[in-house]
Amino acid sequence: MSFKAACIQVNAGNDMDVNIQAAASLACDARAAGAELVLMPENVAMMEWGRKNITDKAMPEAEHRALAAFRELAAETRLWLHCGSLAVLLDDGRVANRSFVIDPRGDVVACYDKIHMFDVDLGNGESYKESATFAPGGEAVLAGLPWGRLGLSICYDLRFPYLYRSMAKAGAQFLAVPAAFTRTTGRAHWHVLLRARAIETGCFVFAPAQCGEHVGGRQTFGHALIVSPWGSILADAGEQPGFIMADIDPSETDEARHKIPALTHDRSYAEPI
Repeated sequence: MSFKAACIQVNAGNDMDVNIQAAASLACDARAAGAELVLMPENVAMMEWGRKNITDKAMPEAEHRALAAFRELAAETRLWLHCGSLAVLLDDGRVANRSFVIDPRGDVVACYDKIHMFDVDLGNGESYKESATFAPGGEAVLAGLPWGRLGLSICYDLRFPYLYRSMAKAGAQFLAVPAAFTRTTGRAHWHVLLRARAIETGCFVFAPAQCGEHVGGRQTFGHALIVSPWGSILADAGEQPGFIMADIDPSETDEARHKIPALTHDRSYAEPI
């Protein structure tokens, strides 16, 4: 059963209400264009800078304004909605970077905490240390959709192919990679990594994205993508806010895996010392 999937692209700031409205408006536009599944980017409700600013604005899941708004949006539009990721305040004062998948009744059917922390030094004064603020997750998650199973991940997870292989082997036909990829790394790696994950797993890849300049001078790459199981780019959002959409035929997953059944060709081996 084919369906239409959309990825939205936003330039989020540090005003949660403004960000929620911008994302919801794009989701409604995508729904009006025929989308049945809409995916939002990482940090869709807040792009803040600095540990204190992030923790001060993060909210417990049960009280999160953005989650409540997106649940209502899904129910009102009868839409399957992946709301990117939200900053969820935990009991220990740290923050989870958490994805939610919401069904057309407005119920949360799956959630996932980002596993891999973006602790890097890109040079020229550009560095990030997510582990200083965020608590890493420890569980891979698949969400059941009417069309198949969706493997959940967030941004920097993209660089760890074993996560996606494990989800594909567990039955994922689609992979979600909501991101706020830096402009520096995006120019070099974004397209090739997303295509590689699709090719390696035989999955469709949905990668909604942040774009433009944000608080603290952070710049994100944009180029939200939808990629086929054969590695073809079906839609690219470029560098401005908006949405992209593609027709998704889940049978293409089986076709790609039949041609190259690499998921069934694992062999044990002695690791190098």
